[in-house]
Amino acid sequence: MKQLLFSLFLLIMVSAGAKAQDPDPKKLHETAKTFIRTGDYNNAVLVLNKAIQLDPNNIELQKDLAFALYLKKDYANALTIAKPLADRKDVDIPSIQVLTLIYKALEERKECEKIYKAALKKFPTSGVLYNEYGEMLWTKKDYSEAVKLWEKGIETDPNHSGNYYNAAKYYYLSADKVWGLIYGEIFVNQESYSARTVEIKTLMLDGYKKLFTGNDIYSNQDMKNEFVKAFLETMNKHAGIVASGITPENITALRTRFILDWYANNAAKFPCRLFEHQNQLLKLGFFSAYNQWIFGAAANLNAYQQWTNNNSEENKEFLRLQQNRVYKTPAGQYYQTIAK
Repeated sequence: MKQLLFSLFLLIMVSAGAKAQDPDPKKLHETAKTFIRTGDYNNAVLVLNKAIQLDPNNIELQKDLAFALYLKKDYANALTIAKPLADRKDVDIPSIQVLTLIYKALEERKECEKIYKAALKKFPTSGVLYNEYGEMLWTKKDYSEAVKLWEKGIETDPNHSGNYYNAAKYYYLSADKVWGLIYGEIFVNQESYSARTVEIKTLMLDGYKKLFTGNDIYSNQDMKNEFVKAFLETMNKHAGIVASGITPENITALRTRFILDWYANNAAKFPCRLFEHQNQLLKLGFFSAYNQWIFGAAANLNAYQQWTNNNSEENKEFLRLQQNRVYKTPAGQYYQTIAK
């Protein structure tokens, strides 16, 4: 009897010990993500495979396994893991992104395009998917279709910065004189401190020069667009301010007159978060600092540094405000019609 009880005790202890040593899929997942962040993709794959054995239907584990395999350039196995995820009811946007990355690496553009089209039916307001699909079409030199996707992304998901970035660059290279400026400025407010921000600030400075090149700021514009028409008419009324050249100081004076005029005549018809932001900064006394922040360094870095030294308190307060607020565009403030 004692021998039987002892044997049962040992069996229970061994079973409990085995359970205690059984790894937790969540902990394994965190370990794998650490391996991915540090570039140890082989260990990430090893740990994720173990976690999937314990939790085989977990889409997060499978998505990260496909991503780790993609990072280690094992594209065939990555595709084997990622492709079935697109057909799952619980598929999410990051899983779609991993699959499209793999197809792009394999240069299977047609399959990738099929995935984007199907995904946008499931996620019709995903700014990130419109942006990435547009970028893929851009590499195929299908520029008109690319910008339509970025426009759709701006319309349906107005707070995803990537669509503004790409659309602003497209319009800057086109004959358009308005949307490159509008989208560029929205972008630098959404993504205020990145290498892309510096790039777009330079394009915006050149864009204002382009706007006033020659005597006709209306040329090559679709004047059927009422928002564009109102924008250009208001700018044209105050064009004399920049007759001596496009400088940060002259742009500040021009845009000050513009925003005052816009709020007197157009704001009710065309609610616009960007112009609301400019108006708020004007009332707070930070509009000069804001315009210097956008155009100063792009025009002349030494002059901008001198301005910040001479106006250190105003600049400090503006930067504090800029860094501590989240710029959001409400739905429904979409006025573009050219690319439709």
